Amino acid sequence: MACGLTGHARWFNIFLIPMKNSYQDRSLLFIAILVFLLCATLTTAADDPLNAVLRPPKGAQVAIVVFEDLQCPQCRRVAPILEQASKTYKIPLVRHDFPLPMHNWSYDAAVIARYFDETSKMLGNEFRDYIFANQLEINPQNLRSYAEKFAAEHKMSLPFVIDPQGKLAAEVNADRDIGKAIKLDHTPTVYIVSSRNPQKPYVEMKESNQLYALIDAMMKE
Repeated sequence: MACGLTGHARWFNIFLIPMKNSYQDRSLLFIAILVFLLCATLTTAADDPLNAVLRPPKGAQVAIVVFEDLQCPQCRRVAPILEQASKTYKIPLVRHDFPLPMHNWSYDAAVIARYFDETSKMLGNEFRDYIFANQLEINPQNLRSYAEKFAAEHKMSLPFVIDPQGKLAAEVNADRDIGKAIKLDHTPTVYIVSSRNPQKPYVEMKESNQLYALIDAMMKE
């Protein structure tokens, strides 16, 4: 049965007919109120942008979610820590683009990463790590040459116009909009998310040395 508020309001009205003051009638009314409140809560949660992004991918109970900027020095430092934790715990690492406006090439790098994502997500993430590894040397003028070198190493060619229809840019924008919807203001922003406890579906990592303890705690919930 769908949990739309309108539908359940009509269903709830059934129980507002005149009732005898009996234990059975009071019990039915109490059950109706509980069902109505539960469905109202579920509907609100479904509309919450936090609920959409801060949950594990299908098939996983716990995951790491990161919003990153490829030009961000702290993102570069944290990335290998997150990847190692993902391997250690055998849980997904979900990476979102959140290029910051003060960085002059991170947005273009994110678009290029999306180009490699189209071959495989693994290749796209490998490109992101490659950019982090060379971050200190990259600038707006040589970003493309680094991307071409990466493509050549993987026996690919980089098209002259990487995103002619704007599709890849739209994907980056969608990630950035998600970040804005949940009030992100810095990178990296890292969450440990879980489907195990609806009362505590996520926790934010404030310091990288908290990561393993936070994963342990979420896996025990």
